[in-house]
Amino acid sequence: MIRSISSFPRSVVLRLGNRNYQIQQLLRNNIHQQCAVQKLVTVSSIGGSNESQSLKNRFVPQHVRFIQTTAQLLEVVKVPPFADSVSEGDVRFDKKVGDAVAADDIVMEIETDKTTVGVPSPTHGIIEEIYVSDGDTVKAGQQLFKLKVTDAAPVKAAAPEKPKEAAAPPPPKPEAPKAAPPPPQQQAMPPPAATSPPPVPPKPSAPKQTVPIAAIRHAQAIDAATVKLPPSDYTKEITGTRTEQRVKMNRMRLKIASRLKEAQNVNAMLTTFNEIDMSAIMEFRKLHQESFQKRYGIKLGFMSAFCKAVAYALSDQPTVNAVIEDSEIVYRDYIDISVAVASPKGLVVPVLRNVESMNYADIELGINALGEKARNGTLAVEDMDGGTFTISNGGVFGSLMGTPIINPPQSAILGMHATFDRPVAIKGQVVIRPMMYIALTYDHRLIDGREAVTFLKKIKAGVEDPRIILAGV
Repeated sequence: MIRSISSFPRSVVLRLGNRNYQIQQLLRNNIHQQCAVQKLVTVSSIGGSNESQSLKNRFVPQHVRFIQTTAQLLEVVKVPPFADSVSEGDVRFDKKVGDAVAADDIVMEIETDKTTVGVPSPTHGIIEEIYVSDGDTVKAGQQLFKLKVTDAAPVKAAAPEKPKEAAAPPPPKPEAPKAAPPPPQQQAMPPPAATSPPPVPPKPSAPKQTVPIAAIRHAQAIDAATVKLPPSDYTKEITGTRTEQRVKMNRMRLKIASRLKEAQNVNAMLTTFNEIDMSAIMEFRKLHQESFQKRYGIKLGFMSAFCKAVAYALSDQPTVNAVIEDSEIVYRDYIDISVAVASPKGLVVPVLRNVESMNYADIELGINALGEKARNGTLAVEDMDGGTFTISNGGVFGSLMGTPIINPPQSAILGMHATFDRPVAIKGQVVIRPMMYIALTYDHRLIDGREAVTFLKKIKAGVEDPRIILAGV
């Protein structure tokens, strides 16, 4: 039994499962003489009424004299663990102190080199304290904010109802035609006026003042002048105010810049080109599009044909799938293709794994899932780790031809481009065909020209006639 206020602990730390809760005692001024307090601590429900009742039974004395207290459950949220290749990130706030949040609401985001990690609220509560500032660099396990646990989720304000449109006024009634005015009566002719004297000649007026044309144009320019304001978003428009804005590069863009420059400095990059007649694959896509979309719920694109052709070519030329590490060559017995996707925060390359065992439908479903994650900003680091070869499709933006840059630590990358009708010679005749240029950039330290050209010809053959992949020739 507690005999005095000084002997009562000011805070208690409770451990439930994997979470630690801090109970802060709020002493009241009410001192009760000769009475017993049956319920000392009021505990907020976290995981349900059973857990709350268990806390009361274990930590609430049944007979205490002289004091009465209440308690609050507080939870400190820390930075979640990162992947092995990520050590830190920059914080960006979505909430502030005093905001009420529901369980799984995103309180802040941590932007890493590869992706953005959301930090959700573990339970319903109110943000009591934030330990970091917006833009700070944090590491795994660092404290982010303190949450006061509440029983229920915050009530969201109902959306205002749209005002009902006022009823249209009734059309005006047509006015009755007015009666025609009576004809004017003939008036008597006035008597002839007396003869008047001749008019006095007018006095000569002063000469008119002249205004220079330059002054008129200057006045017109002043009247037509408008005040221009700097753009609200410098990345979307230019208004001609001759102002500048400096913006800190985000971590993803910094990492992209660093890796691209590293690829240029380390690899001996060389690019070889070829072209593909897209007639057959376009006809195949048109023929089976309806049944494919009906069965899988997505459209059949060209990426599945190219990914499968790349896997077929990599199986034929394993050196292109290898990589140099220090003084050794690492050969991989799997084919993981990185597909370059443009996201709102930069270029990302999620990985499609084990493509050698996939068919067209598996590839399309996998690419669609990764693209959806990229557009929603929910790509995890695990989605972009690894990869033995990269495909970059600049054709979606209308690119005719380009030389892609290797995505380290890989050894080659395929660049796809837009399809255009061009005249080509087939069996001695000039015909118009839909043609696409393709480019292979490779590390010449590991891959010789023979392997590179043979690899690109295999891709061309696999796209123009997918039957050779089934035949294994």
